[in-house]
Amino acid sequence: MSFQLFNSEKKLITFALLLICIYLSPLYILGEHAHIRVHDNLDSNIAWYKVLSESGQILGPINATIPQVANGLPRNAFGTEFSLIVWLYKFFPTMTAYALSQTITRFFAFLGMYILLRDHFLCKRDYQFINVGVALAFSLTPFWPSGMLSTLGMPLALWAFLHIRKEKRTFKHYIVLTLLPLYSSIVLGFFFFLFAMGLFWVIDFLRGRRNFHFLLAIVYMTLVYLAVEYRLVYSFLFDDDPNSRDEYFHARLSLWRCFRLSFKNFVLGHTHVMTVHGLFILIVTFIALFLIVYKKLWKQERAFVILLILNFFLSTWYAFWFYKGWLPLTRKFHFMDTFNFARFQFLRPLVIYVGFALGLKIIWNNRGAWKPYVPFFIIAQILLLFCFNDEIIYRKKPSVNEFYSVELFDEIKSHIGLPLQDYRVASIGIHPAITQYNGFYTLDTYNNFYPLSYKYKFRKIIENELAKNKTIRTYFDEWGGRCYIFTSELGKHYMFKKNNKRTLKELDLNITPFKEMGGAYIFSALPIENPLENHLKLEKTFQSDESVWKIYLYKAL
Repeated sequence: MSFQLFNSEKKLITFALLLICIYLSPLYILGEHAHIRVHDNLDSNIAWYKVLSESGQILGPINATIPQVANGLPRNAFGTEFSLIVWLYKFFPTMTAYALSQTITRFFAFLGMYILLRDHFLCKRDYQFINVGVALAFSLTPFWPSGMLSTLGMPLALWAFLHIRKEKRTFKHYIVLTLLPLYSSIVLGFFFFLFAMGLFWVIDFLRGRRNFHFLLAIVYMTLVYLAVEYRLVYSFLFDDDPNSRDEYFHARLSLWRCFRLSFKNFVLGHTHVMTVHGLFILIVTFIALFLIVYKKLWKQERAFVILLILNFFLSTWYAFWFYKGWLPLTRKFHFMDTFNFARFQFLRPLVIYVGFALGLKIIWNNRGAWKPYVPFFIIAQILLLFCFNDEIIYRKKPSVNEFYSVELFDEIKSHIGLPLQDYRVASIGIHPAITQYNGFYTLDTYNNFYPLSYKYKFRKIIENELAKNKTIRTYFDEWGGRCYIFTSELGKHYMFKKNNKRTLKELDLNITPFKEMGGAYIFSALPIENPLENHLKLEKTFQSDESVWKIYLYKAL
């Protein structure tokens, strides 16, 4: 029996693709007035792409630097030129590139999950509504934008690997394994996927299945990634200079907090791999598990059970990666934090949505009275994901145009009146990505990979503020990815809009090292009450109707 309302697979797919277009439409209609994610997006990656595209160093040599950031940030910190997303931002305006990237990712996410379910998990025509519906839901998850297909491309890769494993390999499967590395990242997803595939092959081998074509396919995709990410490989193997990643010490949670985080992550997920599974998918999971227990379907539904166990294991792994008992080990072996093995949880979107499809199949096959709930759960999950559209969940955040405030910062450039490369700036209360996006040369930055020596120099500027506040001291000293001018009064807050009434009353910066590093101006989102004590002079205040910021321009004396 199939769903009579949608009895044509082509109609289902067409309708699904139409819904994806509707989901993406605000990006194309609103453009720079659209609202999108700020964290690890507007405050970093999007500005990085613009800085790189304007630097003339996209194809720069291994030892090239980007002078606009941190007095010469290594070119390798900006990733590989073999990633398509870099060229999107090179040839298109920011929001056009962003919209195209979202479109590419979501359409291939849909395709990958659909053919994976159709060919390997739910092969009967009776399940075509489940296959298309779950694939559509998977493609609408609010993934981390600069991750591209790092997680959402895993179903497509698994589809290819499973065909190769079944000795049904064709040229198109190797095409998939070749092209995916050009629009994804090995450290943001596929390292962990390929590790899982390798483990899968080992299990097969131990069970007597000597499938060397499967192994060669895993090795092949790994080699393609290593070629694409040659800058990362070089930095890891041959660059002996200490970098900021060497002082990333994450393990701080007690045993109880790790247990609590395990369950929290199992239900709610993580910001970089948001699956929005804590309501309808979780209900389907528990109903399917009840049916397996009640009807003793353990053998028939082994795949569902394995995925459920794997899902919880990945949540627990993520939580216990932050257990403070590991701190001595990670201090000794820095590579454990360089690769951030907590990211094995990036496998969860694939695991959760394949489990969702299998759970719906179990309900469909084993509880006749509950069959009408199968389309309900699919439609409800899709509607829930529509509610997580960026334009809805970030509507109270600045739009792209408001965030970068190009006209406002053009006015500041005109007021200063010097070539941008002749002076350096830093910001207080706003992300340095904003000034970088507008072409200013900044001492501050948000980057996980920059020279440790630079971190120590920059620390001298804010050492008095760090001494007053343990939270920001630990945050800077034991991570330092945000190389910001932190203040004790503001703590870990970086976005103060023009209607904010706060002031900086007891700022204590060391301006001498700031000037020695080339610093000339500080852009503050809040007024400083004691500028002369910090050897600063307020030159002018800038604001406009089109910007959410009010910038107090201070000159170093």
